[in-house]
Amino acid sequence: MTDNGRMSDHGTVTQMLERRQVPVYVGGMGVGALVGLATPTAAAVLEHTINLTIAALLYVTFLQVPVANVGTALRDTRFMAVLFGVNFLVVPAVVAVLYPLLPGDRAIRAGVLLVLLCPCVDYVIVFSGLAGGDNRRLLAATPVLLILQMALLPVFLTAFMGAEVADLVDISPFVTSFVVLIVVPLALAWGTQMLAVRSAPAQRFRGGIDVAMVPLMTVVLAVVVASQIHTLDDHGREVARLIPVYAMFLAVMAILGLLIARLARIDLAGRRAIAFSGATRNSLVVLPLALSLPPSLELAASAVVTQTLVEVLGMVALVAIIPRTTR
Repeated sequence: MTDNGRMSDHGTVTQMLERRQVPVYVGGMGVGALVGLATPTAAAVLEHTINLTIAALLYVTFLQVPVANVGTALRDTRFMAVLFGVNFLVVPAVVAVLYPLLPGDRAIRAGVLLVLLCPCVDYVIVFSGLAGGDNRRLLAATPVLLILQMALLPVFLTAFMGAEVADLVDISPFVTSFVVLIVVPLALAWGTQMLAVRSAPAQRFRGGIDVAMVPLMTVVLAVVVASQIHTLDDHGREVARLIPVYAMFLAVMAILGLLIARLARIDLAGRRAIAFSGATRNSLVVLPLALSLPPSLELAASAVVTQTLVEVLGMVALVAIIPRTTR
């Protein structure tokens, strides 16, 4: 078969998967839930593969973002200003409105604040791209988003709960995740791009790897659900009241992100990216932080995991809804 024929086949398969991506994702999550509930030992093993699967997914995503475009995206000051304003001004305001709805348990409140006040820097890039958002500009903003949330999280925690909880924050999970989930996949992707300029096999690899996007995302969703769902089984009653709060946050921030970006005259792809960034939180990065808290705050991790599972369902829904409502 010729190269053109192979590219055509890749394109056909990719389009077919993208058309069916929502039921595929839901099926993957269902399989993950069954595995996690039926075999707790397998779930514990899968937990250690979360970062690896997300890194692989981001590598494929970054391969589709030319290096030169990232520098150009950084100079889009209007988009960056709106993105940072949504995440660090609007989100805390929305959290303040939702805060009285939270259970009175101090550990649960700490977990909710940890996860809702930190914008996602990893799979939001993928979800946004699947919905037609500008993942190129989200990628360019990632280092700044990460630095700002590390600096502001203690300030936000002090404002909501006092300095005692803020003093427990350890930034090392943020640094580790940045290296593992952003720096390494990005360096590998850029290396592949440069190799593709000189090597025909590398060029074919880069041209056909997009067919792996939907399967990889399905694997990530299945692994996350399988590895975390047992936490709901252990503390489901205590954290069940958080589900409507997390759902409200996700819906409100998606709508506000779209509206604010539209008022700021951001282009369509940029509006979608800002909506996803505002709604998606850094749950997989802050989970190690929540797990490192003292035993008196152990429910914080369950609160974070609950948000992860609600968000995964919400992201799958937004991938289907946002392209249809923002034409």
